[in-house]
Amino acid sequence: MSTITRAEAYLVDLPVEAQRTDAVQSFLKQETVFVEITTADGGQGTGYSYTIGTGGTAVLALLRDYLLPRLPGQDARRVEAVWLDLFSATRATAVGAITSLALAAVDTALWDLRGRQTGLPLWLLAGGARDRIPLYDTEVGWLHLTEDELVAGARQAVERGLRGIKVKIGKPSATEDAERLAAVRRAVGPDVDLMVDANQSMTAAEAVRRAALLEPAGLLWLEEPLPADDIAGHAALAAATSIPVAVGESLYSAGQFAQYLRQGAAGIVQADVARIGGITPWLKVAHLAEAHNVPMCPHFLMELHVSLAAAVPGGRYLEYIPQLTAITRTPLTVRDGMAHVPAAPGLGIDWDRDAIDALRKE
Repeated sequence: MSTITRAEAYLVDLPVEAQRTDAVQSFLKQETVFVEITTADGGQGTGYSYTIGTGGTAVLALLRDYLLPRLPGQDARRVEAVWLDLFSATRATAVGAITSLALAAVDTALWDLRGRQTGLPLWLLAGGARDRIPLYDTEVGWLHLTEDELVAGARQAVERGLRGIKVKIGKPSATEDAERLAAVRRAVGPDVDLMVDANQSMTAAEAVRRAALLEPAGLLWLEEPLPADDIAGHAALAAATSIPVAVGESLYSAGQFAQYLRQGAAGIVQADVARIGGITPWLKVAHLAEAHNVPMCPHFLMELHVSLAAAVPGGRYLEYIPQLTAITRTPLTVRDGMAHVPAAPGLGIDWDRDAIDALRKE
């Protein structure tokens, strides 16, 4: 039987693998919240969620005190039913980041369990649209890097075969942002996709002004220019620029994505499995975006998102930011600028259990 008999949550802190800065913050560390689920028939699934430095213990407390005690006795095969039960039990704290991050840790464990029990990898369970997805590099584009460092990193990424490069913007001078981007464009040529990310740092008026300065670079998207709750501002910006507006890493429900898409405020959807509450709602957003003819380019978590971005028809790009090297044994497979899906059943992440145990905090 697939009745859940045990559920455990714990926290692992991972140092950042590279210095990462943007217009509003730095990536301090990855607080990685794990959930492990066991069923009566011996099935096991491992899921996870994360923060970039704060709030991990709050996610862990929500899981241990409220969510995990509801799991024993439930049928692990009924992923939608389990997700809805947990969501309904957290109405007082939903919709929001802490609850979504906690739900995601459970939901990804259930999908991992489902894959292991059926012998199928996640990319097939979730749709199987393709078995590889193009990569773009964010690691070479952080805001603290000098123009020379940006150019050198961009050239190296292209030499490695990556198809796109994302540059952080939000310098005090709009001209400096434009000049840095122009230097990268000259270095990589016209055929490499360039994206920029403002990390919610601008007003609506400033975003319109800077978009006009950046348009000559031929950008694939302008990411998170405004605070995530300013849907009207994003819609006005989308109408004022030829650059597609990308949003999603700071949205926490399918309903929030629906509002953006309904108002024409998103040209690229960037749902994050952890921040939206798991694979179950992520897939709903992916198909919602597809119905609006908008591509899906998920945020971060490349080791997990490779399977999902490849699984759905609208998957366009995978973001290259490695962050699980210290606790996995097998890296993401990359050939000719394409990330290839793992063949192992479940999430397909080859966890190093000894390394995880050595880094466990709670």
